[in-house]
Amino acid sequence: MKRASMGTIIGITFFVLLVFPFHAGSGEQTTAEGIPPQVVADYIHAIIQADRTLYTTHVVERMEAHQVVTSQEYWKQTKSLPLPAQMLLLSGLNVEQQGLGLQFRLASLHPIYEKNGPTTDFEKAGLAAVLEDPSRPYSGIIQRGTQKFFKAVYADHAVSVSCINCHNGHVLSYKKDYKLGDVMGGIVISFPVQ
Repeated sequence: MKRASMGTIIGITFFVLLVFPFHAGSGEQTTAEGIPPQVVADYIHAIIQADRTLYTTHVVERMEAHQVVTSQEYWKQTKSLPLPAQMLLLSGLNVEQQGLGLQFRLASLHPIYEKNGPTTDFEKAGLAAVLEDPSRPYSGIIQRGTQKFFKAVYADHAVSVSCINCHNGHVLSYKKDYKLGDVMGGIVISFPVQ
């Protein structure tokens, strides 16, 4: 049996949260419409963060420590593992292609590549806010065409040595003094709301 992809897990979680009636934390039963979007975003973020941390520690760091395979930026050409940030971005693209309306990605005020910078004023404000106070996400309702979306930016911390080595040593990196635990940017999550 194939191991479930992060996109599948997130899709199932998103479906369960929208279909099954409950209200987080209160113990009360309510309709699915009563689930606050921030709670849904928190659940999605928890899954993304857990998957990324486990991939980093149990796959990348373990394989490198045992000299089995390394993670590299050009992983396809070198038959290496994707960097943890690349794995998250690939998962986000996979989920977006499933047509659920759910999107997530990494972004930074100081990205190595411009495409990973903020794409809107909301993202720019959110990245600045989580840099200032990483303990809480920056969130709100945005409009895309006629559809409303809940959007949240969560602090993205340097969770491993591979994160800091990549950013501190990359020729295109703006900032070269990251330490473990530093906020490197944000995980941006959005999904449609009624």
